[in-house]
Amino acid sequence: MKKERIMRDIICPVSTQKANENVVRITAFWVIMLTGLFILEPNPYIPAYLAIDFYIRAFTKLTYSPLSWLSAGIARWLKLEPHWIDKAPKIFAARVGLLFSVLMGAMALFGLTVPAVVIGSVLVLFAFLECGLNFCAGCWVYTYVVIPLYRDK
Repeated sequence: MKKERIMRDIICPVSTQKANENVVRITAFWVIMLTGLFILEPNPYIPAYLAIDFYIRAFTKLTYSPLSWLSAGIARWLKLEPHWIDKAPKIFAARVGLLFSVLMGAMALFGLTVPAVVIGSVLVLFAFLECGLNFCAGCWVYTYVVIPLYRDK
């Protein structure tokens, strides 16, 4: 029974914090828009902004990052009922988004536009899966990163 719970928590980690799924999905929309803008016109300020936003969501106790604050306002304006979900996979996804944003910005700064656009395209794909299809790529990736590490112990 205990091992079964551990495996369930590994597949989709559990935390005491909750996130409003509607706000998460709207925030993913903004990530798509900003990263799409970067793909059209590679400007290192865009991934820098995204990196700051992802950092706030991934590593601080702040209630809102700028994008999630905007998204929460839109969700209230649209009168969307909150749908509370576990925040842990979203924190993991924000950390991955931070990594992608930093890589995108570094590539752009060094004039490596094609690799920066490729990384940005992957970020858009993950954000689209969250926003458009309600598929948490963070949960899925987490499963294939953590389970192999767990089995080695």
